[in-house]
Amino acid sequence: MDTTCRLRLRLRRLRAATRNVNLCSLSGVSSYNCLVRVKTSVTLPEDLLNRLDREDKNRSRILERAALAYLARLDREARDRKDIEIIERRAQSLNREAMDTLEYQRLP
Repeated sequence: MDTTCRLRLRLRRLRAATRNVNLCSLSGVSSYNCLVRVKTSVTLPEDLLNRLDREDKNRSRILERAALAYLARLDREARDRKDIEIIERRAQSLNREAMDTLEYQRLP
C-alpha cells in the first residue's frame, strides 16, 4: 500500500471516529461504547425511507441521531416529571414562604 492510500485510509478513519464521538457527546455515552456498532435490521415504510434519503444518504447516521434525540427527550421529560412531583409535594410550604416574603415587601 502506497503512502497516499494509507493517508486516505487514516483520514477516513479519523473522520469516522470524530463523527461517532460527536454523536456520543449528545447522549453522554462513553466514546469507547459509542464506537462499537452492532448491525441490525429495521423495517420502515417506503415513504419514510425516501424522506430519510433526501435528508442524508447515510441512513444509519440519521437513525442514530433520531434515536439519541428521542432518548434525550425521554430523559428530559422524566426529569421534569420528577421536578413537578417535588414542587407539588412542597406546594403548601412554598406558597407559605412566598406569602411571607410578600408580607415583608408590603409598603406601609
